Order: sequence, then structure tokens, then C-alpha cells
Amino acid sequence: MSKDYRVLLYYKYVHIENPEEYTAKHLSFCKEVGLKGRILVAEEGINGTIAGTYDITQQYIDEMHADPRFSDLVFKVDEEERAPFKKMFVRLRPELVSLNLEDDIDPNELTGEYLNPTEFREAILDENTIVIDARNDYEYDLGHFRGAVRPEIRTFRELPQWIRDNKEQFMDKRVVTYCTGGIRCEKFSGWLVKEGFKDVGQLHGGIATYGKDPEVQGDLWDGQMYVFDERISVPVNHKEHVIVGRDWFDGTPCERYVNCANPACNRQILSSEENEHKYLRGCCHECRVAPANLYVKRNSLSEEEVAERLAVIGEKLPASV
Repeated sequence: MSKDYRVLLYYKYVHIENPEEYTAKHLSFCKEVGLKGRILVAEEGINGTIAGTYDITQQYIDEMHADPRFSDLVFKVDEEERAPFKKMFVRLRPELVSLNLEDDIDPNELTGEYLNPTEFREAILDENTIVIDARNDYEYDLGHFRGAVRPEIRTFRELPQWIRDNKEQFMDKRVVTYCTGGIRCEKFSGWLVKEGFKDVGQLHGGIATYGKDPEVQGDLWDGQMYVFDERISVPVNHKEHVIVGRDWFDGTPCERYVNCANPACNRQILSSEENEHKYLRGCCHECRVAPANLYVKRNSLSEEEVAERLAVIGEKLPASV
């Protein structure tokens, strides 16, 4: 059964003259045709996830392909029953993705070897190849390639330092990397080459392409792929589904993400609905008793009710509350 909406995921590193002007015009066009989503524009290129009906998204594709700079732009397409965005944003950025480098990487000049899904699957199975996930820890925790290394990072810009701290584990190995749609790996793999890694590869088109490849069918991927919209996650492996996510509170299998209710923390955690209520959607005691806890506020819980919930899990309200 066909679905009413399409979600387009895309990027391209290409020089954009006067990105400020392009950003304003692009936002106007997107709103005019009725798109919803988020697009980043920088002098180094464009990166977007947008949604709309078939006709609206096709109009956008045709408009982009009519521009010589984007004539070969590749769109990864998902069909959905509803648009996973409420608004349309086109924002100007200094970089599309940031590795926090003194000398930035231009993927058009330096990047790792492109691997198609079949080649990447072969790399996963090669015991002499190290597979590094270039995404954040909470993305990995929801789903990842079997045997992939999980960097202890919460943001992409932390990745270079983590690699430097663990360089001896990877330096003499073949290293391949992957990310959601490919944009982060373009820079990260180039940085690895610049750092002296001799044999560096990247999954061309990212996990989103791997999951749609008719030959591999998402094989060797466990869990779900994290996406930055209202869907939160999408399936990848069409052969078997293995849940790798674990509930933050009790370690049981879980693929449901929530944000810690303390705005000062806002950590994304996997949690069942039952544990969300039990633990006041706080990732730790300090967040559960924080005066700004949004779960407590939105559910209008009294101090006595909070104290009762805390007692169930063996905690108490601070004496000052």
C-alpha cells in the first residue's frame, strides 16, 4: 500500500557563493511549495531532511537537479504515512558538520575510499578490519553494525580526540566507518587519512543506503537507525530484527527514546513507558528531584506524589525541597 508522504535525506559538499542569500531564497521556495523539514546551508554545501507529498517532493527534486551545482544530487527516499516535521527551517551554518578542527577537511579533496553496501558488508565480516561508528553514543545504542566500535562521544566534534586517545588500537588496521546518510563520514574518513591511517573506507550513502540495497537488505545491522525527526527511528535490517537497545533503568530490551525531563540535562535515554513514569523521566536522582523537572510540572505532581514515587525506587526528596 502506497503512503502519502515522502521523506528526502540528502547532502552535497559543493561551493555555494553567497550562502546567506541562497539560504533566504531556499527557505522561501520550500515554504512556497509546502515542504516541511530542516536544511542546513554553508559555504561548503547543503544538507537536508525534508518531507511532503509525492508531488511536492518531486518538485523539490526537479528544482535542485535543474541547478548545475546539484544536478547529480542523490536523494534517499522513505515513504511515510505522515510528515515527520511540523515546520520548515533553512539555516545558515559555518559548517555542515563540525569536527572542531583547526584545519577543516574538504571531502572533495580528501576523503576515504567509497564502499558500496556489498563491499561494506564484506568489510564487516573481515576480522582484520576495524569498523568505527562515526555517530553519537545514543545513536549507536539504538542500533549499529554488528561488531562496530562504539566511540564514547555525545557529539561528533568529540570524535577526533577520542580517536587520538585510542589510536594505538586502530593505526595498523584497515579502518572503515559509517554514519546515517554519509555526510559525517566524508569528513571523518578524510581526517583519518590526514592523521596517517593507511587504509580508510566509508559506507557510501550511509546506513540509509545500506538498508535499501536489494542485495544486502540491511544484513548485519542490529537494532534501529536513529533519525533526527519525529520518527526517532527507522528499520534497516529486512532479514531479521535484533533489538540491541537497553532500557536505561533496568537493562531490558528497549527501542523507545525519551529526553531526560531535567532541561539542564536533556540526555536522550531508552526507557519503557512504565519506567518513564516510575523514574519521573529523570536519568539520575539529581534530575528526578530537579525543580525544573518537566515531567513533574506537566503531570502536576505534588511534593507528596513525587516523594511516593521516589520511595518506590529507594530515593528521597532533598531536605531543602
